[in-house]
Amino acid sequence: MRDAWFRALVSLPFGLAVGSFMTVAVWRMPRGESVATPRSRCPSCGTEISPRDNVPVVSWLLLRGRCRACGAPISSEYPLTELATATLVVAAVARYESLWQGIMIALLLAMVPAIAIVDVRHRIIPNRLMYPSLVAFPVYVVIGWLLGGPLDPPRAAIGLLAFGGGLLVVAMVSRGMGMGDVKLAAVIGVAFGAIGLGDVGVAAAAAVVLGGIGGLVALAMGRGRKSAIPFGPYLAAGAVVAAFWGPQLARWYLRTFVPA
Repeated sequence: MRDAWFRALVSLPFGLAVGSFMTVAVWRMPRGESVATPRSRCPSCGTEISPRDNVPVVSWLLLRGRCRACGAPISSEYPLTELATATLVVAAVARYESLWQGIMIALLLAMVPAIAIVDVRHRIIPNRLMYPSLVAFPVYVVIGWLLGGPLDPPRAAIGLLAFGGGLLVVAMVSRGMGMGDVKLAAVIGVAFGAIGLGDVGVAAAAAVVLGGIGGLVALAMGRGRKSAIPFGPYLAAGAVVAAFWGPQLARWYLRTFVPA
């Protein structure tokens, strides 16, 4: 318990910093802009935001959600994204006994709030997030395995092929699935496959179930059957479900539906 609390405290500043970066990514990546330069500016008056006004969550609260220079309101989306990202990072690091596993899942979950926001708004999952992830996560798994961490590269490869490959087939025969979804599924498959293939199954099943519920809600709200519904947020939600309840749900499924 003490170890989990220590990990949580250590990872909190990192989670907030990543969340702050992701708020920049949400705005700039869909527009093809650099996430490194120029420095953040007020969207209303264009004044460059000073370091003291760029502290995640805290600065927004101290400024009461307004620009110091012009007083224009600053969307609450910024601190909420930072908080959501930090919460997922801290919870993941504290959740897994293995630090190798905890860091890997924390890095995966750090992306999901931004991915969900961008996909809802722009119907894309940025390649500038997915391509580096498709390289970094397999490399991380191999390095962790070589150094004795409880990560399994063959299972990670199976997870990639099963989840990413499965959605690739769907994308090839359906107009409702984009290649961004395929890439995200592949990354999720690598990360959870390295821990246990049951978690990959839970992530996939949760995404499908939640996506189905979301589709029914959209129909009930008057959207047509042919309306495009982004699947990225449901993939992201499935990853969260697998991260925190994957083994329990996998065992429940096996006990309930698979004959002994």
